Amino acid sequence: MLKKIKNMMLGANAYAESAEDPEERQQLALAALLVEVARADFSESSVEHAEIKRLLAAHFELTQGEAAKLFERASKAMDESVSLFDFTRALHESMDYDEKQGVIELLWKVALSDNELDKYEDYLVGKVADLLYVSRKDVIRIKNEVAGI
Repeated sequence: MLKKIKNMMLGANAYAESAEDPEERQQLALAALLVEVARADFSESSVEHAEIKRLLAAHFELTQGEAAKLFERASKAMDESVSLFDFTRALHESMDYDEKQGVIELLWKVALSDNELDKYEDYLVGKVADLLYVSRKDVIRIKNEVAGI
């Protein structure tokens, strides 16, 4: 009973049911975080969606169709989730520090893809970085590199 309540509170059921192997779980976790950054400013745009699909295809070497399916699954997983923890935990446990910095870079690319950085997008990237144990110094450096500063 307690496990069921814990899973419900952490959103683990929706996420666990939609990702079966570790590689698929990592792909879905990253895609879900990218979707959440696009949603953070309460103004999802087709530019952000296209950027997410492009980034997923390039990062995981997927076809455009596979990237679109992953995007849809990630959107559904985020709709059913109440926490970032399950997604960030999957990445934290399976990535080294350089790979985690790569995740932060992808998040910044989505956040900046519409040429506007909202305070909620900025906060969310920082929150994910904290959960992945990426230093604030590296987060700012990556942000400036993506922004071309």
